Amino acid sequence: MDPRQKTETTVQGISASNGIAYGEIFLYLQTDLEVPIYQVDASKRIEEIARFDQGLVTTRQQITKIKNEVEQNLGPDEARIFDAHLMVLEDQALIGETIREFEATGVNIETCFNNVSQRYVKAFDEINDEYLRERAGDIRDVAQRVLRNLLGQAAHHLGELAEKRVVVANDITPSDAAGINRSAALAIVTDVGSKTSHAVIVARSLKIPAVVGVRDLTTRVSSGDRVLVDGYEGVVIVNPTEQTLFRYGRIQTEKKTFESRLQAASRLPSETLDGVHVVLLANLEKVEENSSGRDSQAEGVGLFRTEYLYLNSSRLPGEDEQFASYRAVVAAFAPNPVVIRTLDLGGDKPLEGVPGLTHHETNPFLGFRAIRLCLEHPELFKEQLRAILRASAFGRVRMMYPMISGVDELARANAILEEAKEELRKRKVEFDEKMEVGSMIEIPSAAATVDLLARHCQFFSIGTNDLIQYLLAIDRGNDRIAHLYEPTHPAVLRTIKSVVDDAHRRHLPVAVCGEMAGDPIFAPLLLGLGIDELSMAPPSLPAVKYLIRAMKMSDAKKLAADALTMSDPKEIYAMAEAFYATRVKVD
Repeated sequence: MDPRQKTETTVQGISASNGIAYGEIFLYLQTDLEVPIYQVDASKRIEEIARFDQGLVTTRQQITKIKNEVEQNLGPDEARIFDAHLMVLEDQALIGETIREFEATGVNIETCFNNVSQRYVKAFDEINDEYLRERAGDIRDVAQRVLRNLLGQAAHHLGELAEKRVVVANDITPSDAAGINRSAALAIVTDVGSKTSHAVIVARSLKIPAVVGVRDLTTRVSSGDRVLVDGYEGVVIVNPTEQTLFRYGRIQTEKKTFESRLQAASRLPSETLDGVHVVLLANLEKVEENSSGRDSQAEGVGLFRTEYLYLNSSRLPGEDEQFASYRAVVAAFAPNPVVIRTLDLGGDKPLEGVPGLTHHETNPFLGFRAIRLCLEHPELFKEQLRAILRASAFGRVRMMYPMISGVDELARANAILEEAKEELRKRKVEFDEKMEVGSMIEIPSAAATVDLLARHCQFFSIGTNDLIQYLLAIDRGNDRIAHLYEPTHPAVLRTIKSVVDDAHRRHLPVAVCGEMAGDPIFAPLLLGLGIDELSMAPPSLPAVKYLIRAMKMSDAKKLAADALTMSDPKEIYAMAEAFYATRVKVD
């Protein structure tokens, strides 16, 4: 894009942090490091390892300094981003592999470390879970810092930004984001990234707009170009006209007014106009998110993912370590319920560096993962079950198994749970003997046999992300077919209705903890289909609650009934969108 050309150009990205900003571009391009390769004399190999150790120490000191600054400027929650970075520097598998490669090849330590860290980055880049894939960014960021220290190179950083600018970059690392001058950065736009990237987390904390995933924008703009960033809709407009700027000025005023209404509503009961209470719960990834869950006025936790404890370390967390994490969440939300999902690892979420648990597969979504992995490693599974049971003594815990495909798996899991209970009884350790056990419904075979599964559990939670993927044979990570991923497909709606009806006939409640639950367009459909609870990321709660308070449950049931008679997913979506628009006025 010629910077002299003033034609307005609109680029669609992914909304990451709300807000609207306008200003000149600061193009932030970090060049890749060139790592030299050479043989180290045998007499100097001890010195080379000592140099590596010193590089790690220096990097640890730098990251600790950044963490302390972020904690002082933004708060402890944002500073915890860098705990993951410090853990990378303590990763004995990463460090050990580097030293072993050096000892085997005699090649300089920078090259060995770069090779090993790139293998780790590649492994996490291939994980299809958006949140967990972000760990590749952690490793890449730390590795670049270690390499710069080993090579004696200083890095440029966004703290050098002096004037108010919109930062446009290919990507922004957590270290970059932490160094952003709050008074100078108007907005952040990146070619790559996701809603869960650390740069986005920092942008939200700074309350500045952010749009990610704009592909190759950095190759089409120059520093000094004017740009408007719409963090609400994920739109970036280069060289906007006066008419566009005027229109967005009105939009910005309307959005701010609407957000104030959302926040006010979030403190009110989650109740429809015809007096039906709707239970809204939070999805949490890790213990540090307790405060965001409570601040969002969630009535408990509908999904606590336990993978983070495993993926953030090169070793397996022990029973006591897991117990401490689970207890912290349970105690924070007591007396409200906390649903803890057992380990959903393997396949697309590999455990790198753990012998016997690392399985690289050509089709990981249909592979050795989740409950399948746990049943094959009963001692590993039992250790987690004991930790969850122990946490149940400190509040109301409900536990559920992921990726259950049929009765056999559910019965085998429950048998191991009984063994864990008996072991705790022998140890005279307290736990809730009546802790409820549930099953995720995310595989079509489970959805088709809810009546049989109901004999072995007390509740169900539908994971719409995977269920839709399996029902429609759609890989959500494949750009060429992602448009076929349609939550309003008749097969999806009919399957959800069937699950609800079969469960309710047996007096079992059904929740939804997938992305559909947190979308105010889909939430009325789900409630109309009979879903009892909705669980979502904390930031989604205010918008969903606002809609619930603006609608009647009777209308939601009619919406769902009408949708079940229709055949076109797009027409169903349009009807759901109109339902939302007639009840929620942004202006």
